[in-house]
Amino acid sequence: MQSFLSKYNFLYDFGRYLLMMKQAFGRPEKFSMYWKETMRQMNDIGIGSLIIVCLISVFIGAVAAIQFAYQLDGQLVPRYYIGYIVRDLALIELSPTITCLVLAGKVGSNMAAEIGGMRQKEHIDAMEVMGVNTAAYLISPKLIAALFVIPLLVTFSAFVAVGGGYLASVPTGLITDDEYIQGVRSFFVPYNVFMMYVKAFVFAYILTTVSCYQGYFVRGGSIELGQASTRAVVYSDILILLADYLIAVLLTG
Repeated sequence: MQSFLSKYNFLYDFGRYLLMMKQAFGRPEKFSMYWKETMRQMNDIGIGSLIIVCLISVFIGAVAAIQFAYQLDGQLVPRYYIGYIVRDLALIELSPTITCLVLAGKVGSNMAAEIGGMRQKEHIDAMEVMGVNTAAYLISPKLIAALFVIPLLVTFSAFVAVGGGYLASVPTGLITDDEYIQGVRSFFVPYNVFMMYVKAFVFAYILTTVSCYQGYFVRGGSIELGQASTRAVVYSDILILLADYLIAVLLTG
């Protein structure tokens, strides 16, 4: 019985999610309002997340460089491979996945709380009475901003991760400056950059729409709003990891 109810709830939520997204892609009532909201969301998502993305990326690259230097110790593999491995690891996996998992916690929970607060205070109901397509006005600017800004953050993360690997390996004497740069420039495959951007766009869509869904349909008081924010982060992270696996299978198979 419990499994049947869980399946029913999943189908109900999935159907309601699809209906919400259909409304979200409706024609804007006033383009200037959507433009201002999109610019605000770009600033909040992009500028507001730069510091945390930078810190995470530095340590991603640094830890990757140190770990691979440890693994290569005493092996016949050239040490310049450290730069090559850090670069490809950042491009293919760490920068898009870890960055978007962190943004799901920072940006996603904020979106769910913002929209959920408007639902609880009946702001959404008031806008619907005035004939505003609330799904489009509240979700579309966030989605457009995320699809534009998050790939830029992922690109920034990849560059900073490579720099973090340099700071962890060259000044400490693990390898020389020339060896690290040689590794970063060796065996470059442009297809890996394509994979990084595919992941960035898919993950940005997931964390934005799932978080907006949780906030848009929240009911109850402050406890329910907190639970909705938590669900937004948990569900977004699970779906991002699942999408990461599926993309890896499809694009590298």
